[in-house]
Amino acid sequence: MAMVIGGAAEVPGALLLAGVAALRVGVGKLQLAAPRSAAPQLGVALPEARVFSLPESGDGFLDRRSGARAADCAHGADAILIGPGMLNEDAIRGFMDELVRKVADRQLVIDAAALTALRDGRYRFTEETHVVLTPNIGEMAKITGEKKETIEADPRGVATSVSRDLNAVVALKGAETFIATPYGEVFRYAEGDVGLATSGSGDILAGVLVGLLARGATLDQAAVWAVFLHGSAGNRLTRRIGQLGFLARELADEIAPLMNTLSGKSRT
Repeated sequence: MAMVIGGAAEVPGALLLAGVAALRVGVGKLQLAAPRSAAPQLGVALPEARVFSLPESGDGFLDRRSGARAADCAHGADAILIGPGMLNEDAIRGFMDELVRKVADRQLVIDAAALTALRDGRYRFTEETHVVLTPNIGEMAKITGEKKETIEADPRGVATSVSRDLNAVVALKGAETFIATPYGEVFRYAEGDVGLATSGSGDILAGVLVGLLARGATLDQAAVWAVFLHGSAGNRLTRRIGQLGFLARELADEIAPLMNTLSGKSRT
């Protein structure tokens, strides 16, 4: 079972994108945990999922109280995605402090604004914790304190260093995506198209990743396959629509046909 935790009153759709992507890679059961104001709408929009309601601040953010509640809701999940649609870095730090220590025995994907809680060495994951981080260049700059230009000059080296320092698999997204493991392996994906920069695309990638983990893939397998499937879905849309104008939600619709084609199970 996969679980997606995140959102804010202003950005509930990020959980929907990630959840649909997880279902498209074949995860059997899906749970979402969202701010109370968004939970009912998400339940209607994605009837295949169980949706938990989390307490939120007056501004609609998830904070330390909601982190404790999210941990309680996640007890049955095999893999957990944290971060899509979250806002307010101060609230996120309290949320992550409360949540991560209680779910450290699960497979975790940390994405989007939740990555800002990792800055200044706030966490280093133990051997018993299984974590994938999915930062873009800007998010990696917040984790490391480096300038974006420094990271863009050596994305492979930065991904490798952060992976080793935090003991987590790192998928550093950019024009080329580098996937680094704590034990020194690095994978590179350079076949994506500019259309993948569309809003919400990262939520799709993270949803694919958590879905693959929930299905039994290892951390590095899930990261490599998620990046490949995400990029290939974008390429399919580019051939049909063009480089610009397709939507992140359309990426998810390409995932299942792509996987079936790769497995030889597509219809003729």
